[in-house]
Amino acid sequence: MADKKPTQGQPMSGRTAMLSVGGAALLVVAGIAAFWAAARNATPEASGNEIVVTVTDATCDPADLTVDAGRQTFRIHNASDRTLEWEILDGVMVVAERENITPGLNATLTERLKPGTYDITCGLLSNPRGKLTVVATAESEAARVQPETRAFIGPLSEYRVYLSRRASGLVETVTTLKDAIAAGDVAAAKAAWLAARQPWRQMAPVSGRIGDLANRMDPLADYLTGREQDPGFTGFHRIEYGLWSQGSTEGLTPVAEALLADTLVLKDRLKALDVAPADLAANAADLAARVADQASAGQTPYAKADLAEFSADLDGIAKSALLIDPLVAAAHPATSAALHTALDAARATLDGFRKDGAFPAWDTVDAAGRQRIAEDFRALAETATALNPAIGLE
Repeated sequence: MADKKPTQGQPMSGRTAMLSVGGAALLVVAGIAAFWAAARNATPEASGNEIVVTVTDATCDPADLTVDAGRQTFRIHNASDRTLEWEILDGVMVVAERENITPGLNATLTERLKPGTYDITCGLLSNPRGKLTVVATAESEAARVQPETRAFIGPLSEYRVYLSRRASGLVETVTTLKDAIAAGDVAAAKAAWLAARQPWRQMAPVSGRIGDLANRMDPLADYLTGREQDPGFTGFHRIEYGLWSQGSTEGLTPVAEALLADTLVLKDRLKALDVAPADLAANAADLAARVADQASAGQTPYAKADLAEFSADLDGIAKSALLIDPLVAAAHPATSAALHTALDAARATLDGFRKDGAFPAWDTVDAAGRQRIAEDFRALAETATALNPAIGLE
């Protein structure tokens, strides 16, 4: 006998109710999947003079770009399945980058570009690179005339000493790390790893100038095809993964030895590094923008030591920017005051998380706290960007 349909006013049977709820759930899941697919595949419309670049699993679209020299804004759309970063590279030097671009979402990057030919990364580090051609204009040619640099001799000399001392500190702490790993002492290795990260991050304003070394010393597994099993997963984060996720030093000795070898190369490289006057503020602004991008996901996925990392980043930003602050204060007091306000705000936010003088694990910081950190560093990036124009460097 056929089932009777419920008449109006009668409750549905349990089986009918379950089918109705199940059908509704399937519709919700299907709607979410459709929304994600649409967000991933939709090409964003450019706003104003923005240049839209869509990054897929294998390439950029377009993979070859030609733009005028000067300030340009790129809107990067992640149409891949992986969180990615997008970089403009001049040889091994990172000119500009945006990190932690979530699948289906966009990130904007604004940079003042000089004439030349650059590489652009397209998702995973193993993907083929694209090309960015920047053509000269009358305005960019006029801007090539630089002001006198006599006033920068002192600040530049002090910054070279700062980098040299941090590089020496890095060699010392990485040596301690290598020895602890060789001895199989996990606790000592963890302490040495955390200590080594401080000078490493304090030098981060110039990391774009050592892109080849940084890709060996500090690659994140998320940016590699095989993640933690990828042969390119080396350096600090490979050691971090072994110590915190696996609780072991097994297999880490050759990784630590390679890291120390790269650290020694880095120390020699920094001795010959040519830092221009405009680099002091520009590098500080760039690192502040990168920290703002990283503040949602963090940058030490296994040790959860991100608050200490961001504090070291802030040290490096402050050192680089404050070296030219006396010149800025004399020329444009309001810009100098804004810099100090932004630095103080970022420091206060980070220090506000300390418990008994130490930073807690990153996974104890809620979304609101991470948002505050991102906002403070983004404001710091904006104020640091204003330093060079205030003293006629661009």
